[in-house]
Amino acid sequence: MIHSSSVIDKKAKLGNNIKIGPFCYVGPNVELQQDVELISNVHIEGNTKIGKGTKIFPFASIGTMPQDLKFKGESNSVLIGENNIIREYVTINPGTEGGGSKTVIGNNCLLMISSHIAHDCKVGNNVVIANNVPLGGHVTLEDSVVIGGNSAVQQFTRIGRLAMIGGMTGVLKDVIPFGLSFGNRNYLQGINLIGLRRKKYENKKIIELDTAYKKIFSSEKLHENLAKINGEFNENELVKEVINFIAKDKKRPICTPLAK
Repeated sequence: MIHSSSVIDKKAKLGNNIKIGPFCYVGPNVELQQDVELISNVHIEGNTKIGKGTKIFPFASIGTMPQDLKFKGESNSVLIGENNIIREYVTINPGTEGGGSKTVIGNNCLLMISSHIAHDCKVGNNVVIANNVPLGGHVTLEDSVVIGGNSAVQQFTRIGRLAMIGGMTGVLKDVIPFGLSFGNRNYLQGINLIGLRRKKYENKKIIELDTAYKKIFSSEKLHENLAKINGEFNENELVKEVINFIAKDKKRPICTPLAK
């Protein structure tokens, strides 16, 4: 069902059971898969692919030119997975040559009103981004991240799986998987224990993770602290995930607890 006031380019690829409300625009290189719904006044252009079951609310803008002065018109794209909810005034920009030319969003995400996904961002599955949250370019959000309203994430920042960012937080440093981060300039408050329990992880593994967390952040010398616990938690996949996250990019600053 396509409303008569909407403009759908003849070259656009539309799956079965598409619903497009009034005053939408869908460009020639756009693909909307099965059961996608555009409520009204949605603008989608560029090389944009939107997975089945995704629902997009009024005044969202997807696929327009990235807000990067280095962009020179090179080929780029936006890839959005399945069953996402994209609320009013959300903006999603495509990638640039310097970041792989792709902006990618996984499945089952909720992007609330006026959130912004900048060029070359990688957003995992089951991510929740609350109202008025901008992601700078090249940001990576792993699966099941939650970001509270009116926060802002600086370019190139990584936020690990199942981490939770409190509202009105300025995220300048990478946040470990399962971390809780807050503050005008983000600091680490602890482990997302509630999130881990909701995911049905064993209490034993959660307790070991909490013990490892205290040892890793016992001083500012993170990589020395990692070396000290080498082999101590080999059977705990949660601890290994945190260690691998920190070790993966030694140039990136890691969010740490406030100094006592």
